[in-house]
Amino acid sequence: MGGGPAKDTLLAVLPFPEPKDITQRLLQNFPALDINFVQTPFINDGRELCKLVPKHLWESATILVTLFAIPEPDEVPNLEWIHLVSAGSNQMQNTDIYKETKITITTSSGIHGPQIAEWVWMTGLVHSHSYNQLYELQKRHEWGSKGAQYPVRDWVGRRIGILGYGSIGRQVGRVAKAVGMEVLAFTATPKDTPESKKDHGFIVPGTGDPEGEVPVEWYSGVEKESLHNFLKQNLDWLVIAVPLTEQTRHFLGEEEFRVLSHDGKRPALVTNIARGPIVDQPALIEALKDGTLSGAALDVTDPEPLPADSELWGLKNVIITPHVSGNGVAYTERTFKVLEQNLEHREHGEKLINVVRRSRGY
Repeated sequence: MGGGPAKDTLLAVLPFPEPKDITQRLLQNFPALDINFVQTPFINDGRELCKLVPKHLWESATILVTLFAIPEPDEVPNLEWIHLVSAGSNQMQNTDIYKETKITITTSSGIHGPQIAEWVWMTGLVHSHSYNQLYELQKRHEWGSKGAQYPVRDWVGRRIGILGYGSIGRQVGRVAKAVGMEVLAFTATPKDTPESKKDHGFIVPGTGDPEGEVPVEWYSGVEKESLHNFLKQNLDWLVIAVPLTEQTRHFLGEEEFRVLSHDGKRPALVTNIARGPIVDQPALIEALKDGTLSGAALDVTDPEPLPADSELWGLKNVIITPHVSGNGVAYTERTFKVLEQNLEHREHGEKLINVVRRSRGY
């Protein structure tokens, strides 16, 4: 089995019922696979979740599929591979199994592109079409009147900067190009060759930018100078899609918002579908209040849940949703598609996709 054991035991510890049609398909396609499934509550206390799993299941597992339940290394003596049903791995980066072992970790990066990109565009169009005002009229059963009180500025010919050009960013960019925008991409490492611009992770068929052909310009780096060089490119819309690492914590603050808006002369829309702590939230609030930014669409905040007394709730140029942009009825099917693809790679001794590089944090 390409370096794997003659018989693999997959343990799934997940906050949803066993998708029996999917597990049956796996058993049929991989005869040397045993599957144990434990459904848990949807809580993020990994140690409490681990207590719900019988000891013998931990000990026999060679493959673990999980979200928050991360065991101690001595609890899983045969474990070789962890597949996370999330796009990121930040929920386990402080665990011993992450820091002290070389167990392979893969994520479900790539499965969220369609639904999150639709959320980005839904909220972007709500902002640009003044839809909140129209909805308030509907609730009051008022027809309203035509004219400048509902200004519409379409996105044709405008510039969208995608901070983190992964699977989600690529689908946002694909749609942006389709509506006539110029797409600018920012990545941690340079993408200066056709091969480096390709998406080598999981791709939902018919989506994304597999060859990296959509952006008109590429930028890269993790230091402030590189970030500022990207932000000052006359962007009308900034979409934040980078993973949360120590380098990206508070990556965007007062100075970055001033650079983005050219000191308030070009207020931009900011959308965050990544993680709340990437943004200095007090600085974001001030930029929204003083007109440095034209608006924000936030599916993530810092902290979560967003406290009821946060000023963000009352700002008319802000859209807030409770970290739901990645939700979708196809979620389970797609995360197991990533797993299935990697089981095939493992069986043939090929490299797995979506492998976490501990040195960079994703």
